[in-house]
Amino acid sequence: MTTTTVNPVLRVAPASPAVAAAHFRASLALYTDVSDVAAALASGDGPGFVLADSRSAEAWDQGHVPGALHLPTARITERAADLLDPAVPVVTYCWGPGCDGAARAALALAELGYRVKEMLGGFEYWVREGFAYETPRGGERRAADLLTAVVDSDACGC
Repeated sequence: MTTTTVNPVLRVAPASPAVAAAHFRASLALYTDVSDVAAALASGDGPGFVLADSRSAEAWDQGHVPGALHLPTARITERAADLLDPAVPVVTYCWGPGCDGAARAALALAELGYRVKEMLGGFEYWVREGFAYETPRGGERRAADLLTAVVDSDACGC
């Protein structure tokens, strides 16, 4: 008698291709990444969305993405209608993967009727990927962290 051990990855079978495609399509409708946001902001046509930083004033002053709108989560209900066009999608971000502030901001905006996505990685990965950011002292940039940023654009394949 042979006993077969199933490894932890396959203990629960992968979803069917149709279920997986639906899941990942839905995921891409809700999330974007730092590199795609940077590319959209750098395009000459305008990004087609508003980038909203949902962090506190103190965090904003430590650094924020150039062109971002400062809209702390706690002030969304009172300020969104004055600052945002309901026809223009909003992309939210907070500190980074360990913070759910961007998700809370995205929920608040969605509940007000805005189309919204969350920028995965937040400000942390913006900086780690070597993109410029703004502070009260002016523009700054750190060297890209080679564990997060792909220097050779062909290496990632994204």
